[in-house]
Amino acid sequence: MTSHTARASRFRRGVKAALGVAASLALLAGCATGTTGDDPATGTGADNGSSDERVGVTLIVKTAANPFFIAMREGAEAAAAEQGIDLTFEAGREDGDEATQIAAIENAIARGDTGILIALNGPGVNNAIQQARDAGLYVIALDTPPDPIDVTDITFATDNRLAGNLIGQWAAAQLNGERAVIALLDVFDDRIVSVDYQRNNGFLEGMGIDVGNPNLIGDEAPTGQYSGGEYEIVGNQATGGAEDGGRTAMENLLSRNPDVNVVYTINEPAAFGAYQALVAAGRENDVIIVSVDGGCAGVGYVADGIISATAQQYPVLMSQLGIEALVTYAATGVAPDVTPGLDFFNTGVALVTDQPVDGLDSIDTAEASELCWG
Repeated sequence: MTSHTARASRFRRGVKAALGVAASLALLAGCATGTTGDDPATGTGADNGSSDERVGVTLIVKTAANPFFIAMREGAEAAAAEQGIDLTFEAGREDGDEATQIAAIENAIARGDTGILIALNGPGVNNAIQQARDAGLYVIALDTPPDPIDVTDITFATDNRLAGNLIGQWAAAQLNGERAVIALLDVFDDRIVSVDYQRNNGFLEGMGIDVGNPNLIGDEAPTGQYSGGEYEIVGNQATGGAEDGGRTAMENLLSRNPDVNVVYTINEPAAFGAYQALVAAGRENDVIIVSVDGGCAGVGYVADGIISATAQQYPVLMSQLGIEALVTYAATGVAPDVTPGLDFFNTGVALVTDQPVDGLDSIDTAEASELCWG
């Protein structure tokens, strides 16, 4: 059996390899200075490597308040400063705000930007993205793959279904055959967003539960068998990805069934809100809470026993790789490739827990704290 330390070492090598991709992209962009090719902003065949050629990039995130997107912005700003490009930052007023993102895309087109990095708030943004591409901008999705995937030129993202699957496998192992009474805390209940159904259904699949339609939430049987025994799904509740939403969602589900013993949450702010509701109900010590994000606060929650396990993703790497890819594209016309076997560029994910399970790769909170953000 491979040791936990050896598995963690393999993961760290994987992260370093991904960071090496960023360095390679930067080197490619630097070596290509002076190359003549089609100008992605105008299609005129301008000399993109000339010193007076503006390379403008707009980063558009879901909301400026979420630590995940704060980290993404910081990563983009650092990469933009290193590369000497003009970076404009835009954000939705809240998670799901498509109108503000559409306006930001229109502004990027009007400025003559080279490209856009966007964490999409929903499919309502798709037409604006197509307009940007028609205008010659190279558009990279971050964090959330668009639906359909070819709406943008490429996606740099976590494998969200794998992230959910890892915490689902871990939760099933912790139950050790006990009946699972499951509460599912998602982002929305009024729209379909890929990051929502991928994490939710990945978690259920990790538990060994048939989800029915993998691209819909709530299509599974409410009762049945998971990999270790019987399960009951109490319900799905929207949280908006926020702490107060997580608390309210957990209160609602506890009112339906006070015997909940497994809680899946879309992200760590929602998980902390759920924990507060469980404390108020006197249930915090006998419920497994699993989540996705891996921010420094969330890793601390795992270390303190507030969250049982989380799946760590890397927003700084997403935005840095996105910036480097756009610089390379502006200089050479060379577009980045997707990860083999996937339809997007996978920026990595790791299970974080201080209670490792044999046969399931993970890193502990000490190691995760070296890789966290926020």
